[in-house]
Amino acid sequence: MKQMALIHTVINLLLMVHGDVSSSSSAVGDPEMKRDGLRVAFEAWNFCNEVGLEAPHMGSPRAADCFDVSTSGYSLAHKVSDSDNNLGIGKSKQGVISEAALHNPDLYAVEKELYLGSLCQVSDEPNPWSFWMVMLKNGNYDTKSGLCPQNGRKIPPFDQPGKFPCFGTGCMNQPVLNHGKTQLLSDGYTMRGWFNGTYDVDADGVSYYEVVWEKRVGVGGWVFKHKLKTSSKYPWLMLYLRADATKGFSGGYHYDTRGMLKTLPESPKFKVRLTVDIKQGGGPKSQFYLLDIGSCWKNNGEPCDGDVTTDVTRYSEMIINPETELWCNPKTLHNCPPYHTFRNGTRVHRTDSQRFPYEAYHVYCAPGNAEHLELPVGTCDPFSNPQAQEILQLLPHPVWGEYGYPTRRGDGWVGDPRTWELDVGALSSRLYFYQDPGTTPARRIWTSVDVGTEIYKDEGAVAEWHLSDFNVLIT
Repeated sequence: MKQMALIHTVINLLLMVHGDVSSSSSAVGDPEMKRDGLRVAFEAWNFCNEVGLEAPHMGSPRAADCFDVSTSGYSLAHKVSDSDNNLGIGKSKQGVISEAALHNPDLYAVEKELYLGSLCQVSDEPNPWSFWMVMLKNGNYDTKSGLCPQNGRKIPPFDQPGKFPCFGTGCMNQPVLNHGKTQLLSDGYTMRGWFNGTYDVDADGVSYYEVVWEKRVGVGGWVFKHKLKTSSKYPWLMLYLRADATKGFSGGYHYDTRGMLKTLPESPKFKVRLTVDIKQGGGPKSQFYLLDIGSCWKNNGEPCDGDVTTDVTRYSEMIINPETELWCNPKTLHNCPPYHTFRNGTRVHRTDSQRFPYEAYHVYCAPGNAEHLELPVGTCDPFSNPQAQEILQLLPHPVWGEYGYPTRRGDGWVGDPRTWELDVGALSSRLYFYQDPGTTPARRIWTSVDVGTEIYKDEGAVAEWHLSDFNVLIT
């Protein structure tokens, strides 16, 4: 009996130090980015999450860098060739690119991503997975182009009202993409690769993006080093590292995608661990997301099915730039969600100026196709996703502290690198999202988890950050 008691004591001490490993499992194929054989891909989008037009001589804006590491002499066995990455409209590939996609840039990118995913795929339980995704997006919108639907419905071209940046015809172009395929450096142990380029195809890198990944064989994990710079022609740019669904719709898309999430996290039972080191913030308009989660369900609570007229993208984003303005306040209730739910279940309406935590929210916007909205309300931009969208942007505040999120403005910002453990599932289960009255509450299943910044209409801004140890845990 004494021996049994001693064993139980040792087990309890181990659990106190290391945690109960049996109580959680990783949702990503590469937990904490520690796998030597990296899987990383690149995708670029125009304003409405499509391609529109490929950049000259760049092919379709999809690429991948995937390899395994041989333990005999530490050599890298790459899975994706340069010709694979260079595929673009007009280039056929038997069994990969359909006739319908051959001359359609939007469809071509979708089929190319599926092909790259098949080259990079890793067998695993409960599902195979493909890659981390570097996502780059251009916020320019030429309203005369007719390229973007309005809340999922096609509309004819219309005059530029001045709301969206655009220097004229061609402002929604795709970027130049340069790729440094991962290689072993001269020390024989350090692996490094990169993507970089510019949207200013007629100038020498006025706008700029870069993602460099680096790791020592058998030691630690990958560090992803990001940099993003806007220009006068491209003042609204976004750069994220995403863990997306391995199949089905990722957040913001209406077609089959490939990613890192072999298990889809569902509220309230998941957490996210990550280390973020912000070197440059990107100025006052940099909406740096410590975490951005995205999903899709209809206003009646049903899962999305690809009907962009009734599907709705849902986003929750924690912005940690301390210069972010407080758009939600008692005088601008249309920028606030109708109510806030505390962790203990207490619900407070936004008109309760004594108890509602206005400073915990940057802005809320409702789906443009919702039919029973509580007034006053602001609706989300109807053009920047293939379907209507709903966005809830959070700011550091004590009410989020119980979930492990930053509680003060400046937490985790420049000069304050941190490793975070965020109870994203519990928090996201209590956030307000619109739903039609009398309908069954939607299952909040998140198909994208990402980190990065959206520099919102600011010329010459520079953001730089390092991301590592990224993991999504099902609890």
